[in-house]
Amino acid sequence: MTVRPGVAGRRAPSPLRVLGVDPGLTRCGIAVVDVAPNRTATLVAVTVVGSPAEQSLDLRLLAIDEAINEWLDRHSPDHVAVERMFAQNNTPTVMGTAQASGVVIAAAARRGIPVALHTPSEVKAAVTGSGTAGKDQVTAMVTRILRLDAPPKPADAADALALAITHAWRGGLMGRGLETGNLTSPQRASRFPTPAGGSGGRRTGGSTPAQQAWLAAEQRSRGSKGWSGGSRI
Repeated sequence: MTVRPGVAGRRAPSPLRVLGVDPGLTRCGIAVVDVAPNRTATLVAVTVVGSPAEQSLDLRLLAIDEAINEWLDRHSPDHVAVERMFAQNNTPTVMGTAQASGVVIAAAARRGIPVALHTPSEVKAAVTGSGTAGKDQVTAMVTRILRLDAPPKPADAADALALAITHAWRGGLMGRGLETGNLTSPQRASRFPTPAGGSGGRRTGGSTPAQQAWLAAEQRSRGSKGWSGGSRI
């Protein structure tokens, strides 16, 4: 951290580092993003790991376990954000996603790193302003937010980046730490400064448009079908 010019002894808050995971057995997106208090997000690293469908389940989960442990040790994130899924029509896909998520959550818990779960609609609302945005819109906004020369590929990489950005931004926007309802590890104070009695950001009628979109997405979260209908097992 560096001392702000003209303010003796006061240090600027360090960026918040979030590791986002778009879980899946065949394709598991893992991304690390640093987000400054002014919401500027910077890409640290991103990858997609996985295994072929014909491989045994134990080896498929082991591949994810080894990858996530390596990334947690290498990048030392402050928080981990994982996609939250719901079983609806494609139960086998959701089961595989849940198993991959469990591996990630356990790895973070072993290190004492807070974990939060976000639905796809929450993430879409955060990065695009619409909880019903398409994958192309999410990828385009992630590319713009991170100031990338080209869109991150495959889509699982972009989704993991969007999860990391969402989690960091929510801490500042909501002004209540980095938690997601009842499906997260214990709440911790936000590292994003907010005005006294406010929730940060430009207020309109008590909340910003992004906050309103986010809250609406949360209310619809139990009906979420995930990023897409494609199988990821």
